[in-house]
Amino acid sequence: MSHPNPILDLIFSIVLMAVIAVDLVALTQALSGSFARRLAIGAVGGGWVGLAMYLAVIGRLAFSPANPAPWMGILLVTPLLAVGVLAVTSETVRAALLGIPLQLLIGLNTMRILGVIFLLDFVAGRLSGPFPFFAGLGDMITGALAIPLALRIARSEEPLTRTVAVWDAFGMLDLIVAVGLGITSVPGSPLQLIHAGVGTQAIQYLPLSLVPTVLVPFYLLTHAIAAAQLQVRSRSARRTMPVGATQKAAWPR
Repeated sequence: MSHPNPILDLIFSIVLMAVIAVDLVALTQALSGSFARRLAIGAVGGGWVGLAMYLAVIGRLAFSPANPAPWMGILLVTPLLAVGVLAVTSETVRAALLGIPLQLLIGLNTMRILGVIFLLDFVAGRLSGPFPFFAGLGDMITGALAIPLALRIARSEEPLTRTVAVWDAFGMLDLIVAVGLGITSVPGSPLQLIHAGVGTQAIQYLPLSLVPTVLVPFYLLTHAIAAAQLQVRSRSARRTMPVGATQKAAWPR
């Protein structure tokens, strides 16, 4: 990996592991069901983090002609597909996901303020091109806006549907754009379209590899669950609207 920096790696390792721990504990505690079930879900999440770290340590996440398997992409997509399939096929799982407090789903995204690490890595010469700016600034904006939004929802019975929908769409788009820029900026990759110095080479190694393999799928799931909750609220609001009521009355901001 180019431009190694042990101090930055130590700081980022502590920060990213702390964020992962908070996210995992908060989400499992918010899920309905028995303690044993929530403990099992936490164990699966912890095992996933361990797998992502192991594959990074043995170099499986770094692209090379001798290692062409897209393990990073597999780690990113698998949790999304698994939760999506379970949500579609299991009413119990679907109810549990829809029962997670909306303010918690939004509040967990406040951790994305720490997207500043991408900008710090740019300054340190470990990242280059458009990725650190789009990923870093997009995460910081999403995280900063999540703080007042989560507090407003927690203090009010109003769903704030439009505001949440705009924030949710922005946060999800930020992650999708960041993934796209990350994939197309890896030096030597057959998918490389952006040639700008070291690009996103550092993302293939610990500690930054925890972002696309653990945190990105986690936050994409929070956005997807929030969007599903908004859709359920929308359908419920339309069913309970009195005859002649306007759409605006049913969708408070």
